[in-house]
Amino acid sequence: MELVKAVDALWKRGWLPYDVREIVARSLDESATSLVVDVIALSCSPHPPATVHPRWQRQLEEIGASVWWEGPLLEAWATRHIETRSYAERTAAELLKFLGRLPSLPQILPLPGDVLMSAVRAGLDPKVLNRVRGLLAKAESTAFPEEAEALSAKAQELMNRHALERAMLDADLPAQATSRRMWLDKSYFKEKSQLVHVVAEAFRSRAVAYDGFGFVALVGDEVDLESVELLSTSLLVQATRAMVAAGGKAGKGSEARSRPFRKSFLVAYASRIGERLAAVPSADVVEDERLLPVLADRKQAVDTLFDEMFTRTRTSRVTVRSAAGWGAGRAAADVADIGTGRSSVTSG
Repeated sequence: MELVKAVDALWKRGWLPYDVREIVARSLDESATSLVVDVIALSCSPHPPATVHPRWQRQLEEIGASVWWEGPLLEAWATRHIETRSYAERTAAELLKFLGRLPSLPQILPLPGDVLMSAVRAGLDPKVLNRVRGLLAKAESTAFPEEAEALSAKAQELMNRHALERAMLDADLPAQATSRRMWLDKSYFKEKSQLVHVVAEAFRSRAVAYDGFGFVALVGDEVDLESVELLSTSLLVQATRAMVAAGGKAGKGSEARSRPFRKSFLVAYASRIGERLAAVPSADVVEDERLLPVLADRKQAVDTLFDEMFTRTRTSRVTVRSAAGWGAGRAAADVADIGTGRSSVTSG
């Protein structure tokens, strides 16, 4: 099938399952998105699970890519979606043309069939991950800033402490950096990517925004990058909620509901979050000097991989056109939950 060959070619050009589904969903219609998910499932199905990287496998599960049909895919797809064969063929032709135009991306994971589970370095401990997700979910849902701050503080402390403990446990292993892609909403992408950037810096990682596609490429240690994704996602929820609330309190046609206000709000929010994160050094590093050479090796590994992946980058500039939006954004960031300033993590 030509579509399977096209998807196989994308894997060799650096794309991952979630990337392909996301770019198709943002560029074509729901039919093409549904079809490409099935093609992805068909492409990956011949490979035993033990030879598929865990992150690759999680992406397949996240987008719902599984072989649910028997026989030719197009016929089964058309029947399932109550469409004609000719409609399925037109959708497939449009999708094939689109996939063939996608450019290459840096290769960040081994292809299916090229990796053994034992060769993969683990990320966040599942117990830690579940607890962090629970804390951040509560922080995002509460209407009380003080409660959100306490919950996020616990999550941030837990993630950072776990990352540093893992760094000491892995001290005898070669420093190893990896990369991830974090897709953001199209609206105000440039401003939101600034927030991801400052969080990445706080977790010893680096970030590059792909404005044309809508994702931020992250480079860092596996545990640190999971933490960046978790905290960035939570802060984006908090920022968006605060931004919408500011506009909701204003009358129709007011500045607080304008695009310049919202852009300025998000830029200021990211700027202030960056200041707050930078102002709180990790107590664990200060207390245990054995971590310093380990983290220095990690930084060198991150910088080396970053330079290999991105030979041409440029600094992005954003323009602030609303003083009111800037002030409101900084004020919202002052009460945002970043998880710093706590000396211990309870077991509750």
